[in-house]
Amino acid sequence: MEVMEQWKDHLEQLKIQLEPWKNQLEQWLHQAIEYLNQIPPIQLYAAVAVLVLTTLLLLSIRLFKRTKSNTIVLTGLSGSGKTVLFYQLRDGSSHHGTVTSMEPNEGTFVLNSESNKKGKIKPVHLVDVPGHSRLQPKLDEFLPQAAGIVFVVDALEFLPNCRLASEYLYDLLTKATVVKKKIPVLICCNKTDKVTAHTKEFIRKQMEKEIEKLRASRSAVSDADISNDFTLGVPGEAFAFTQCRNKVTIAEASGLTGEVAQVEQFIREHVKP
Repeated sequence: MEVMEQWKDHLEQLKIQLEPWKNQLEQWLHQAIEYLNQIPPIQLYAAVAVLVLTTLLLLSIRLFKRTKSNTIVLTGLSGSGKTVLFYQLRDGSSHHGTVTSMEPNEGTFVLNSESNKKGKIKPVHLVDVPGHSRLQPKLDEFLPQAAGIVFVVDALEFLPNCRLASEYLYDLLTKATVVKKKIPVLICCNKTDKVTAHTKEFIRKQMEKEIEKLRASRSAVSDADISNDFTLGVPGEAFAFTQCRNKVTIAEASGLTGEVAQVEQFIREHVKP
């Protein structure tokens, strides 16, 4: 009973202490209502609308930033060195020139060259999609979430594979997902550490010529037989990568020796640290 009495006394004292605050809040509320009553309805509605729109805009910006993709897709013909590049970017090792893979390699990590940097660095979700034609659906599965595509070309054995690589790239550049989202593409000329490897300029020119031939031959096919979503280039002009709706750049690299700086630069342009 004595404890109960003490609690009652404490509650009474607290009520007395809060009374001035209650009166003050009531006064502020009354003043606010009077102020709002003085504002013309149109101005009041406009102010509320601006407040709501601003809130929605801030929420959408935060949501956009939160959901911005960090996925980079590595693709290209089998044997071009995609898997070696994947391991170089991940842990700085070539894994002794890993054999051609038939399953996608996938991982989320901070690039090996940035592993010793201080501060918060955004990890990259890197997907190495094997170039075998049977695995084309796997590529289509990852493209919608791609922030960028690294298309790997074997610069050492380029000429025998030029047509096949160009066809693959043509199909990639005409996909609706790539065109509509304007996904940037880096043509990575791999194995350029070898003396007999072709330069990136030679590879660019040859692939542009091959794609021009493909464009001409495929435009002659009836619409019912065309499987591509979009066409490439400008009518009446020879094809060049600069005509693509999405940005296409070209770089040199060597997965075996770890010369991947240009690939890392491309990744960080599109997956901000």
